[in-house]
Amino acid sequence: MHDRQQTNISIWFFIGTLLTVYGVLILGADLFYQNHPSTQHVVLGELRIGLWWGILLIVLGVFYCVRFRPGKG
Repeated sequence: MHDRQQTNISIWFFIGTLLTVYGVLILGADLFYQNHPSTQHVVLGELRIGLWWGILLIVLGVFYCVRFRPGKG
């Protein structure tokens, strides 16, 4: 028989990966559209909510990826 060591991967690692990817996409979209203003006035547009949500998702996603990384003994 083969002597193989199994590594369990937590679902929270995948959730952290998804949060990080979504955060990068939202942050990138906010930075892109900051230089391409729309013709419509957006109420409270100066708050740059995409920037803050993108940063929050990246921080939370990296936390989950580090905390629940595979192979962490």
